Formats: sequence, C-alpha cells, structure tokens
Amino acid sequence: MNNPENETVVIVDGADTVVDTMPRAMMRANGGLHRTTYLLVFSSKGELLVQTRTATKDIFPGMLDFAAGGVVLAGETYPQSAERELHEELGIAVPLQYAFELYFEDFHSLPRNRNWGRVYTCVCDGPFTLQKEEVASAQFMGTGAALDIDPSRVTPDTRQVLLHYLM
Repeated sequence: MNNPENETVVIVDGADTVVDTMPRAMMRANGGLHRTTYLLVFSSKGELLVQTRTATKDIFPGMLDFAAGGVVLAGETYPQSAERELHEELGIAVPLQYAFELYFEDFHSLPRNRNWGRVYTCVCDGPFTLQKEEVASAQFMGTGAALDIDPSRVTPDTRQVLLHYLM
C-alpha cells in the first residue's frame, strides 16, 4: 500500500473551487481546506456501519467513524473518490446515492481539519474486507445508539454528517 502522507490531494477555496494540489502531509500540517467524501453505509435493516479507526491514522486515531470515506486525491472527482474509498476501506463496490454536501471546520483538533465534503449513502450487509491500515473494526448499530456514544469518542466531522443526514 502507498503511504497516505505522500498522496497528492486537492486544495480548494471557500467556494469549493480547486486552487491547488499538495502532499497530504503538507495539507494536514497547514490545515489546508480540502475535499472529502463521506459514505454512510447502512444494512438492509437500516443500521449504520460504525468503524473504529486504527491508532496509526493521521487524524483522529483510534476514534469511531460514522462514515467511511476520505480525502479526494488530485485528479479525482467526488464520485470517483467515494467509490475508491468504499472499495479500499471496506472491500465493497455497491451503488452509491448522493445525499448532500457540507462544509466542516474544526479548529480544536490537531491537526486542524477543514473540508468541503460530499455525502453518499449505500446499503450493504457485507461481507466487508476491512483495510488493516485504516479500519480496526466495524459493526452495525442503530443511528440512535450511534448518537448516544460520547461525542469525544467519535470523529467530529462524521458525527456532524450523521446529524445533518437525520435532519
């Protein structure tokens, strides 16, 4: 697997227009505004797939994620990134449904995280092949149970995504 720190990512402005590309490590160090995809994976029973991030992730290590997904790479569209991330993280290729876009900014996290995100949903009961470098474990749970988890244990951006989705 390639080192994610060496990946070249898309940098955008406040209107989500591409203005540059740079290595992921530089984007993280500078708090660069970038594009991200979020993939809410539901079971056929309507339960949400909640992932535990590995302890080696560059941001929010060891925390719970309410969405698969990741940073859009240089040369990728949002849909291409979404499909790639779904396959890389969970080992699946299923139809994705576009849901909405949102801006996320968190100046309390180190490294600083700010992005334009596109949110997609899909239904899949598995089986999943978890990417060992990024996903320590995954389990389905109801959205209410997910939101009952102490927010300090959940990545703030995917919590915001789920709250917006449920509005």
